[in-house]
Order: sequence, then C-alpha cells, then structure tokens
Amino acid sequence: MGGEEVERLIGLLAKLPGLGPRSARRVALRLLQAPQTRMLPLAAALSDAARAVRSCRECGNLDSTDPCAICADPHRDRSVVCVVEGVGDLWALERAVVHRGLYHVLGGTLSALAGTGPDDLNVTPLLARMRAGGVAEVILALGATVDGAATAHWLTGLLAPFGAKVTRVGQGVPIGGALEVLDDGTLAAALRGRRPAA
Repeated sequence: MGGEEVERLIGLLAKLPGLGPRSARRVALRLLQAPQTRMLPLAAALSDAARAVRSCRECGNLDSTDPCAICADPHRDRSVVCVVEGVGDLWALERAVVHRGLYHVLGGTLSALAGTGPDDLNVTPLLARMRAGGVAEVILALGATVDGAATAHWLTGLLAPFGAKVTRVGQGVPIGGALEVLDDGTLAAALRGRRPAA
C-alpha cells in the first residue's frame, strides 16, 4: 500500500492501546501528511521520553526525576499513602486532584489466572516506607475485581503489624448510574458499603 516503512509504522501504531489496524492507518496517514509538523516532533518527543523517563524508586511512578515530582513535593501529606495497581491509576487520581498524599504503584494485582504472585508485585519499597514510620493511613485504591479484592485482603494482612489505618476506596453505584443496568457484584458492593445519608 505505502511501502515497507509505512506498513511498519502502521504495525507499531496498531500495538498501542485503543488503536486497531484501521485507526492506526488513519493516525499514520495524518502523521505522514505533515512530517515536519507532526511526525518529526513526535519522534523527538518519543526519543526524549525513552531516554529520560524512569521508574521512581520510592513509589513506582514514571517521571524524568528520581524520586518523582510527587515524592519530592514537600507540600504532599506524607502520612497518607495511596496504593494503586498501575501508573495510569496514579495519573487518573492526580488528574482528579482528589489525593494530596503520596502514592505507591504495585505494578499489578495478585492473579492465579495470570500467574501473578506476591513476588511479582512491587511491595518492598512500600514495606520500607512503613518501617521508616510516619505513615498513618494506607488507602488501597485497587479495582473492584476479584483480583483487586484478593490483593487488598493480602495487603491488609501484610500492613497490619505496622499499626497504620488501612482503608479501601468506596465502591458501588457510580454518579449517574441507574440501578437496573448495574451488575450484581456492583449492587452488592454498594449495599455493603452504604453510609449514613447526609
């Protein structure tokens, strides 16, 4: 269609989340139609990011500094650590501006089906942070899945000896959600997690 280079570009773009072969072709076409203003700046940004971005040794976030900007921020509440499955979850919470404490990225959840066990998760830095003291609360912001629940249960036991309060994010009926379209598990979690009406 467009030569070996074009097909390679389309193939690489198609591997990105949310882009199938058709979407990858459209993106490739847009890039190729303006290489000086679209493709070359994108290539430079990709190269720069590949060289500079690394995983934060304290929390697991991706940043060009280590420790990351969040861990280095003196205005963050260091007594509250929010544990998330992945960096995307951390970025989502930061975008929502709902957490002003620190984070810890596990890098996954326990999953018998995927073969992910405790040794596969990034827990050592979290335990070191707990041993150092000063953490009053650990928020487990893990997905409302079987794997998320199993991981939360395991972490709760692991963190218990440190004496910090361990909480989970609220789960259940989303804002604007109609009860009739929610699955049974979501409805059950909503009823179990009910709180007093304001």
